[in-house]
Amino acid sequence: MDKNSTIPLSERMRPLTIDDFFGQERLIGKGTILRKAIENDTISSMVLWGPPGTGKTTLAHIIKESTGAEFATLSATHGGVKDFLSIVERAESGLRLGKKTILFIDEIHRWNKSQQDKLLPYVERGTIILIGATTENPSFELNSALLSRLNVFVLERLDKDSLVKIFKRALRAIDAKLTDDVVLIIAEQSNGDARFGLNVIDSLIKSGDKITTDKVKSILQKRHLPYDKTGDEHYNLVSALHKSMRGGDSRASVYWLVRMLEGGESPTYIARRLIRFASEDIGMANNSALLLANSVFDACHKLGMPECGVHLAHAVMYLAKSDKSISAYKAYERAQKEVKEHGALPVPKHLRNAPTKMMKDLGYGVGYKYTPLENSEEQRYMPDELRESED
Repeated sequence: MDKNSTIPLSERMRPLTIDDFFGQERLIGKGTILRKAIENDTISSMVLWGPPGTGKTTLAHIIKESTGAEFATLSATHGGVKDFLSIVERAESGLRLGKKTILFIDEIHRWNKSQQDKLLPYVERGTIILIGATTENPSFELNSALLSRLNVFVLERLDKDSLVKIFKRALRAIDAKLTDDVVLIIAEQSNGDARFGLNVIDSLIKSGDKITTDKVKSILQKRHLPYDKTGDEHYNLVSALHKSMRGGDSRASVYWLVRMLEGGESPTYIARRLIRFASEDIGMANNSALLLANSVFDACHKLGMPECGVHLAHAVMYLAKSDKSISAYKAYERAQKEVKEHGALPVPKHLRNAPTKMMKDLGYGVGYKYTPLENSEEQRYMPDELRESED
């Protein structure tokens, strides 16, 4: 295989058989449902969900090579309903001749709900066997009616050992050599993304320079951190940060904070989340937490990155170590429920102001106990309809 080819190494090294497909043994290992379906040519419609570079498109190509069906491909970034209907027309003709058609749609989450609706009747009738690939959570991005007709297969981020196997296979194929230390560094820096690592190897080989561990470290000095500020990983990291602070683990909290910042997250977005956390999870247990969170938000707004990183770390550690109370959060939640259930209940008359004679004649303010001067222990403040629910 030509090491100087203009085709990216990740594309040239795409495996065409299950045995060369490394790193997803739980999904595609011997005896698994998906492997049996591929080997027996009994594939049904599915969606492949996983991070970039984990083998979704490769798996679709393996199915293509293993099946006797016609195989059509669409990319949701530039293919639309018109292209899809053209494929359907050919699929219907094929069905009359006893031929199945598999349609692979890459980045299917980029099709809007209306476009996805067009898929439904053809998937339901079996006109096409749909294979969708997505990096986004299908339960958020796909129509529920369509999703209910698809098997969801989850591809995990590739581990270091699997990446090393993939990279060494590629090096053998192009008759190139890298030291084990260099291959290991690339695997560690690829963050589970085989495509990224193969492209790094491709660039190193084509450079013609002597490849040392120091050279590779300098090229990869900014670690490849997959992060999408509107995608599933964004919410995973936010959740990890919140739960680490809630559980009192300051080290984990700072780790997840830095993961977000190094991935490009806005510091003011994180600061806003900390303000929320200060009342929702800490609340009455430590009123200083809200003051600190507000001050850190101000620092982030004034300074920006990288200077405000230490302010965020300060806040995150403080919030993690603080005592916790959800009393304010629960009180708000309870009152919100009461308002929704009972609507606009009238204010008790003794709590109403009476600036006019008419209001006084109507009983506004009558019986009100002025707490600084009177004993008001028995005074009620809730609407009459909610008195029984008072603590």
